[in-house]
Amino acid sequence: MILVPYSLHYVWIWTNAERKDMGKNETSGDGVACDKRTRIAAFDYDGTIISGQSGALFASYLFAHGYLRLARALRLGWWGVRYVLHLPYRQGEAREQVFSALSERTPEEVHRIMMDFHDEVLLRRYRQEAIREIGKRKREGCTILLVSATFKDIAQRAVRVTGADDFVATGMELDANGNYTGNVDGVVIAGPEKTKAVIGWANEHIGTDAWTIAYSYADHHSDADLLAASEKAYAVTPGKALRLKAKRQHWQVLNWG
Repeated sequence: MILVPYSLHYVWIWTNAERKDMGKNETSGDGVACDKRTRIAAFDYDGTIISGQSGALFASYLFAHGYLRLARALRLGWWGVRYVLHLPYRQGEAREQVFSALSERTPEEVHRIMMDFHDEVLLRRYRQEAIREIGKRKREGCTILLVSATFKDIAQRAVRVTGADDFVATGMELDANGNYTGNVDGVVIAGPEKTKAVIGWANEHIGTDAWTIAYSYADHHSDADLLAASEKAYAVTPGKALRLKAKRQHWQVLNWG
């Protein structure tokens, strides 16, 4: 009679202690340590969730529809060459060129143009592997954060398409009358700024020291800072520079179509 409750009591104490320990040391199927902090899965957009670069595709779309003149299109093309060849370039330049072409249009008109572009051009470029991976991480209990240099309107639509929880993306400045100035509002969310943006978002929405970047997915060598900040990094269909970096850092390479 005495031994039974004692035994049960002993097991109960041991189980709770183990649970506390498991909160620190349990791992997911990918070997990522689990704890009580919110786990974030950060996904790049261009070249990762979608095939291609939304900025370059948007410029082509604007030119084809008469919104972008040839001289400005050529300047954007030169920016693209520098980007591809890893030559010096300024991140905000391309976005400012695009929005300068739309500066005479109201924010409502710009939003409509962007949504038409997304649905006509980008929607068919979403990778099913990315959609499945986002679903997988959500089922694990991760908070899915889309982090991208693309424009906020496009990122917002991407959240709806993919089922992500939220996004951080590049904003464009509005003047006192609520019209676009053509300048970037703050910084372009690219390179190390992606990591800073994730940290800022997490501290604001979850709380300081209450989260961890469990997974990150990106395709470009400039995303190495974000990949290095996560517990488990995935280089998605990477270029040569990121592929070499991934090999050195033992990051898993995913070859998505």
